[in-house]
Amino acid sequence: MAKNIFFNRELSWIEFNARVLYQACRKDLPLMDRIQFLSIVTSNFNEFFQVRVASIKRIQKIDPRKKDISGFTPTALLKQISVRAQEVVAKKNDCLKNEIFPLLEKEGYVYTKPENFTAEQKNFCQREFNQNILPLLTPLRTDTDTFPKISNLTYHVAFLLKPIQDINPMNKDFFVREGKLPVAFVQIPTGIPRLIWLPGHSKNKQFTLIDNLILEYGTQLFPGFQVKQAMLFNVIRDADFAVDEDSGEDFIHAMEEVLVQRQSSFAVRLNCNNSSAELKKFLMKNLELTNDDVYECDELIDPGTLMEIAELEETAKLKSEPWEHFSPKSLPENEPFWDTLKQHDVLLHVPYESYNPVVKFISDAADDPDVISIKMTLYRTGSNSPIISALKKAAQNGKQVTVLVELKARFDEERNIAWANELEKAGVIVIQGIVNLKVHAKILMIIRKEETGIKRYVHLSTGNYNPKTAKLYSDMSLFTANPLIAKDATMFFNIVTGYSALQPMNVLSMAPVNLKSNIIAMIQREARLSTPSNPGLIIAKMNSLTHEEVIAALYEASCAGVKILLNIRGICMLVPGVKGMSENIQVISIVDRYLEHERMFYFKNGGQSEIYLSSADWMNRNLDRRIELMFPVLEPEIFKEVKSALDVYFDSNTNAHELKADGTWIPKKPAANQEIRRAQEILYKKYKKQAEKKAELKIQFKVRRKG
Repeated sequence: MAKNIFFNRELSWIEFNARVLYQACRKDLPLMDRIQFLSIVTSNFNEFFQVRVASIKRIQKIDPRKKDISGFTPTALLKQISVRAQEVVAKKNDCLKNEIFPLLEKEGYVYTKPENFTAEQKNFCQREFNQNILPLLTPLRTDTDTFPKISNLTYHVAFLLKPIQDINPMNKDFFVREGKLPVAFVQIPTGIPRLIWLPGHSKNKQFTLIDNLILEYGTQLFPGFQVKQAMLFNVIRDADFAVDEDSGEDFIHAMEEVLVQRQSSFAVRLNCNNSSAELKKFLMKNLELTNDDVYECDELIDPGTLMEIAELEETAKLKSEPWEHFSPKSLPENEPFWDTLKQHDVLLHVPYESYNPVVKFISDAADDPDVISIKMTLYRTGSNSPIISALKKAAQNGKQVTVLVELKARFDEERNIAWANELEKAGVIVIQGIVNLKVHAKILMIIRKEETGIKRYVHLSTGNYNPKTAKLYSDMSLFTANPLIAKDATMFFNIVTGYSALQPMNVLSMAPVNLKSNIIAMIQREARLSTPSNPGLIIAKMNSLTHEEVIAALYEASCAGVKILLNIRGICMLVPGVKGMSENIQVISIVDRYLEHERMFYFKNGGQSEIYLSSADWMNRNLDRRIELMFPVLEPEIFKEVKSALDVYFDSNTNAHELKADGTWIPKKPAANQEIRRAQEILYKKYKKQAEKKAELKIQFKVRRKG
């Protein structure tokens, strides 16, 4: 056995973000795609520090000598996080400064700072500042009894001021308190574009940022003072709050309180430009941060600001060619799915296939007079959701609609609270989550009265009921009227909405009841059935792998000769390729146009192969602290389709990295004379071909009918 049998969770996550950055640094990708990846790197780090780093800092205060499973104390881990995160951020900044900005300029989009303004641009910016920016600004002095509130993630400019000599103010109370540093903060206005287009230069389009105008003309906010130094910054704060789940009817109020706390909790990280060592020191002292918590940049703190350029029509040529979302081959477009699902299950693979069938499924149920009831879970559903509209309509049409809304979905709490209130007003029965557990399962059941009696139709998914993210996230879902699945779905809803003694399900596995034990049992079964002449095989694709018991079972299976192929998008605490422990385990990761989000599991099972799809990663939180579902692929044709997709993912030799035993991720590249195999592109072409065949058959059918 290796000395370290687990990689550290947090450091593994940083390596995932490094793989995202790798895409941003690829010179063969279109410019706007690269900017988007840079933006993702920034937003990923924001969430990481708000949740994971904040959690470690709390542990550091409570139990500083406590070691995690990878052997790190909180202090040692925070140091390693800072070292590696600083390297990634530095590389991001270098990519932005030395590659992205020059390429933008080459394409005619020039980032211009105040020192390079022409006379015309200076006049324009001065007017813009006076008319449209200055009225929105509120300077905050810092020599008050209470340090000014700096909200989470909001951008500010810090000004170090100096009183102008010989100025005699009417009231000295407005001047700086004795012994205090004259520093003021000004928040960058939200709700208006940060990017400002400048006049002049017919050959190119010049732009600057609202930040620069405030830095340049902000002295107007402080009559009687001159600006010695100025610095742009933002603060990342702790957002990992627990809510009192015994608050009963006041649970929504409790969640709202958490959202308020998130804005002013303790600081975790300071992002700033490198213009003022004195202001940086001032902020560090008042925010109780160390040098390890400070991340400097030369240009933009958030490259996502440049996405405003990506939204211009003329920059379409600087993006990857858009991919269509095709209509599924097995579902009718102009009639309900009931008759189809009585005959066979249907697999939906988004975003290659359109998400419209899911919306149509619920909308048809809302309008169908024979539909009695709709039950579903909602974890994240996005803004202006047609699913919410359909559920409200169903309730207004007299259907019994029950929706379990997870109010604890991190960073979507506010939106989900709004949805919960809106649904209740429409007559929907809303269940506000489960005490001490997050409901992360994705399941929808429609109950319909038919000639033969009550019929249940079920939809199960690996991803959220969110039409917007379904265009960006790669997920699989199953439409079915299978009686065994329908019976289990009924039992599931009875468990999560009422009181129910736990009973064995037919084919579904549920966390935290039996999902973990079933996964471990199947891994152990694979080891038991494996022989030198007929070795076992496990193929698994998921977002993250951190569960110690599952990893231990995989190590044991590897030692028994089982070949294990793992496709892990994000965190992987398993150490592959170690002789005598994990030599039969290979780990790859794909980062591409779409966010890989499916959870897919294949077990050879001695020749009686099984495939499962799930809402759950193999993580402690998913298997032990969340309500999750895993469901089998039972029909042979769908089985082949899912297995084929799994094979494509593992055959990819581009946009993929392989994890080595030392923790490094090595980019996979085609061998000499080997064709490029890009998983997402192969899948896209497959579904495109299916759609073309479907369209061709339609035309032929119409021609025959006409004859």
